[in-house]
Amino acid sequence: MDITSPAAQVVITVIPIVGIVIGGIVVFFYLLWHHHEVKLQIQKGTYAPRKLNLKVFSLLTGLLLVCIGSILSVLFFLIEGISYSLLGGLIPLAVGVGLLLFYRLSDDCQ
Repeated sequence: MDITSPAAQVVITVIPIVGIVIGGIVVFFYLLWHHHEVKLQIQKGTYAPRKLNLKVFSLLTGLLLVCIGSILSVLFFLIEGISYSLLGGLIPLAVGVGLLLFYRLSDDCQ
């Protein structure tokens, strides 16, 4: 039985919390900076909203999710067999396949 010291347990517990807080701060300041940038562009009359190419976005996201989901599914299957942890790989795999199906079946998206 491996017993870790209480100080190590505190550090292990605090690291994800600090990461989430710092990530939240970075996202907040990015959104604030982007808001001020768009506000100044509107005041100067140079603001042009960007169009999202839904077809290319679904292709890229679908490919990434299929790759990540298949690797996670194989890894979880080899480690624990068929169990609930396998959903950690099957869910992104299914979402990726759905996005690739959308890419394949959509004709009029730009």
